[in-house]
Amino acid sequence: METKAITEILNNNDIKPSYARIQIYKYLEMYKSHPTVDEIYLHLIDEIPTLSKTTVYNTLNLFSERELVLVLNLDNLEKRYELVEQNHIHFICESCKKIYDIPYEDNNLLPKGFENFQIEEKHIFLKGQCPKCSKLN
Repeated sequence: METKAITEILNNNDIKPSYARIQIYKYLEMYKSHPTVDEIYLHLIDEIPTLSKTTVYNTLNLFSERELVLVLNLDNLEKRYELVEQNHIHFICESCKKIYDIPYEDNNLLPKGFENFQIEEKHIFLKGQCPKCSKLN
């Protein structure tokens, strides 16, 4: 995604488009690996020598407040971040720890008798072995 498009997204969400914020957004757009703050910081520090981990945390918290980023706390691991995009569930491989996004379209999560509950967020998290790791076992 181009800087101009990211600047527009940030402006539309009342976020001042600083260079660091644009680069953090670009990183999340480019790398769909559910990165941690440390991973983002280490990737960007050479390009932005004045960047601090605090800036990364604060930017991600701001993006989360404006619903641009989803904060994932999977299986008591470090918090991970991803851009809010399509509906999907998360699968984490217990062997290699890779996190997979699996498309998910079912909006009828509640069983009969619970129809009047109002869902504001949904997080579906699966654990097991990815195909690559299950072949190794």
